[in-house]
Amino acid sequence: MRRYEIMYILRPNLEEEAKKATAEKAKSILTDNGAEIEKVDDMGKRRLAYEINDFRDGYYSVMYVNAETEAINEFDRLMKIDDTVLRFMTIVNEQQ
Repeated sequence: MRRYEIMYILRPNLEEEAKKATAEKAKSILTDNGAEIEKVDDMGKRRLAYEINDFRDGYYSVMYVNAETEAINEFDRLMKIDDTVLRFMTIVNEQQ
């Protein structure tokens, strides 16, 4: 298993329930594929560096995960087709 850091940005016009549902979906995608979630940081609503789909703000969240490559690939595949997600990025975190 490798350690990953995943950041995703949600649309700013989402209801609170939709934000929670998307966060739970992201966690369940990973845990259903054998990943272990160490920590989740919800950073709240922040200004984007540039407009994405006519949005100037977004809800940021960061997850620290131990996972196999297959779990990360499935997460990437499903987040690409989720219309509540503006952007996401997965990086390998080599620091222990």
